[in-house]
Amino acid sequence: MNQPTPAIVAQNAVRRLPRIALLLLCAAYLLPGLIGRGPWKSADITAFGYMAELARSTEGIARWFDPLLLGMQPETPALVPYWIGALAIKLAPAWLNPDLAVRFVFALMLWGTFTATWYAVYYLARTARAQPVAFAFGGEARPTDYARAIADGGLLALIACLGLAQLGHETTPALAQLYFASHLFYGVAALPYRRAGPVIALVVGTLGMTLSGAPTVGLALAAGSALYMAYERRRSAQAGADAGSTAAGDGPGYSRGALFTTIGVTVLAAALVFGLGLSQWKITLDGNSVMGEIRSQAKLLLWFTWPVWPLALWTLWRWRRQLAARHVALPFWFALVPLAATWTTDYSDRSLLLALPAFATLAAFALPTFRRSAAALIDWFNVLFFSGLAVLGWLYWIAMQTGMPPKPAASVARLVPGFVAEFSPIAFVLALAATVAWCWLVRWRTGRHRAALWKTLVLPAGGTALCWMLLMTLWLPPIDYARSYLPQVRAVAERVGQPSCIAELALSRPHIAALRHHGNFNLEPLLLGTDCPWLLVAPEIIERLHTIISLDQWRFSGTLRRPSSATDDLLLYQKIAP
Repeated sequence: MNQPTPAIVAQNAVRRLPRIALLLLCAAYLLPGLIGRGPWKSADITAFGYMAELARSTEGIARWFDPLLLGMQPETPALVPYWIGALAIKLAPAWLNPDLAVRFVFALMLWGTFTATWYAVYYLARTARAQPVAFAFGGEARPTDYARAIADGGLLALIACLGLAQLGHETTPALAQLYFASHLFYGVAALPYRRAGPVIALVVGTLGMTLSGAPTVGLALAAGSALYMAYERRRSAQAGADAGSTAAGDGPGYSRGALFTTIGVTVLAAALVFGLGLSQWKITLDGNSVMGEIRSQAKLLLWFTWPVWPLALWTLWRWRRQLAARHVALPFWFALVPLAATWTTDYSDRSLLLALPAFATLAAFALPTFRRSAAALIDWFNVLFFSGLAVLGWLYWIAMQTGMPPKPAASVARLVPGFVAEFSPIAFVLALAATVAWCWLVRWRTGRHRAALWKTLVLPAGGTALCWMLLMTLWLPPIDYARSYLPQVRAVAERVGQPSCIAELALSRPHIAALRHHGNFNLEPLLLGTDCPWLLVAPEIIERLHTIISLDQWRFSGTLRRPSSATDDLLLYQKIAP
């Protein structure tokens, strides 16, 4: 006997979100920051460094299975993201900057994540147990219209996640993992309704996760999905004789072929993991600081998944009698596995990124259970929160440009010392247009309109897109100055010119990648033997530097600091001529 659904939705509440409005919102979130900047520290420039080295490599196909940056393997055992970036560099025209070519391709991957998430939510909402209560005299939402409205809400919830903003606009393996995880999620969700597309997504998602630095997470997601399929098939067989339906009224079920396909893909991915030596789940649990780690991870979870985590918890509570239903169980599993990786590995935020499509899905299923008063409270909170952030953004930008008011201007100067602000008419017009659009959206949302399920998430998604647009227009120059290694590399170039080579000692991967990309320097490890006239040293080894090199042969030439950080110094030494 099925438990009643908590969703009560009339047909007039599932009107379609205009496609042009949804596309413009996605574009306003994807495009800002694509041009006008370089790779940022630290993971962004490091990943780009490996991609650029692969694109320059002439060692044949073997090097593509062992990417190196000055002899160092990547910290994330990934292959596919570096292949994608290297191919983008090789195929890009000569007039296009290599880092822009890579950012463009990875922006398409974020667009693919949006698409896969929308369709995953759509097919989950099509299941019978996710549908709203049938009214006695009709008028309840039609299944397809209801599923489309829930899917629109799921995509808005994903865009609203604060944690997606920066990591979703970088060119790192984490974004590739998000892309493949969302396709794996879509494949499992849509298999009962479609065949070719979901099977391709399932294969691409599982193998892509395996070769993108998250093999254990990908295997866990695929294996858990296979177990759930087997559970649903068994439940269907037990209920079939009683009700003559599939999955006890849960709509189309998983076929035997779908189950075997998922198991086969999981086995193939496991073979790749162990065959290529990718099994590297680096569990880091310190029993002496468990409470501190719990507090730190809890803070990360609260802000990273805001504003969807309260809605996800509300979904689990309101749908508690359907926890085994497909539209609750699958997103819960796809959120649980990345959460486990977040709490047990060093890659906390990048592991948590993979849970955002599932969190957004759970948040979407909270929409048909809200009362009008709760929706109004969410709306007014978002109006005040994002409007306040926009006002602060404009106020500090005016202070940066004019020096007035003096306190905000002093704060900006302290954060980005040495930065000289310049007025950009294009950035100003784009930021002003985004602000006007936000004002119109607030006026529309607070007006009297017919109810729509997705309206509750319009302001969070629009406010997040507004803030990102302001950051990537008004504030892009100072942010790029603060997060780029370009000022530091220019300082190196002013000192050394363009020598035949520069020796390096204990430099980090980000510094090596930045020196190679921004300065086009030929770096050679000092310990492998070199005759370069200049030497760059990491400050961490200064105390034992005399045991590594003969200080009689090198003269200290200065400390080169990245302007916005006191922890990214480079020590420059010049070789003393005999």
